[in-house]
Amino acid sequence: MARTDKSAAIAQLTELFQESAAVLVTEYRGLTVAQMKDLRRSLGADATYHVAKNTLARIAAKNAEIEGLDDVLTGPTALAFVSGDIASAAKAIKNFAKDHEALVVKAGVLEGNLLDADEVKKLADLESREVLLAKTAGVLKASLYQAAFAFKAPLYKTVRTVDALRAKEETAA
Repeated sequence: MARTDKSAAIAQLTELFQESAAVLVTEYRGLTVAQMKDLRRSLGADATYHVAKNTLARIAAKNAEIEGLDDVLTGPTALAFVSGDIASAAKAIKNFAKDHEALVVKAGVLEGNLLDADEVKKLADLESREVLLAKTAGVLKASLYQAAFAFKAPLYKTVRTVDALRAKEETAA
């Protein structure tokens, strides 16, 4: 690889590291080109999957001020740069790894923090952003309903008390 090509690759990787919400580091040894294509397709539009030379990836990570990746950038390495929903990208990689044992999740980087393989798998077990937002909206709606009921309760008690007094007065008269 020519020096200018290396500089361009480092600049591209640095930009991807900086713009991504998360980076998932995998080893792809044993995957065919067709399987890699399927993996890229399963990641969707929220993530891009790049095979990178370890030396160039180390330099790019250092340029992006990401520390701790030197130990995991060994062997055939591919990086999934996630710009959208992190949990769905991690889930896609985890599901692909179930079907294809050759794909191994090594580590990840989330908001500058290094994650080991187990933490990436926990991230994959999270529900999607839409589901979490829907659950949050349901909790908020339930809280609002409870508050509305609490505000109406004194009014209902007053109406029932007045109605009971009126009924008692009618029976006494």
